[in-house]
Amino acid sequence: MNLTDWIGALGTFQILLAYILQVTNVLKKNSLIFILLNTIGAGMACTASVLLNYVPFIVLEAVWTLVSLGALVVYFRDRKTEQEQ
Repeated sequence: MNLTDWIGALGTFQILLAYILQVTNVLKKNSLIFILLNTIGAGMACTASVLLNYVPFIVLEAVWTLVSLGALVVYFRDRKTEQEQ
């Protein structure tokens, strides 16, 4: 396996790990660990797709990363709101 394969494999592993832990009720979908696994995993998978120049997965993983980043922003916004109350 080359570096691109490792990046893609680790990214995909993180996404799948987040999914498995959420489905088995180990993590909630709004937990920080779940959001970070998705964000970092999708970012790594997107990077590997860019290195492979495979556009369909670049689009898929870029959108997945952006949605996960949005969830991260909401997480910290809600946390800040809770602390202010």
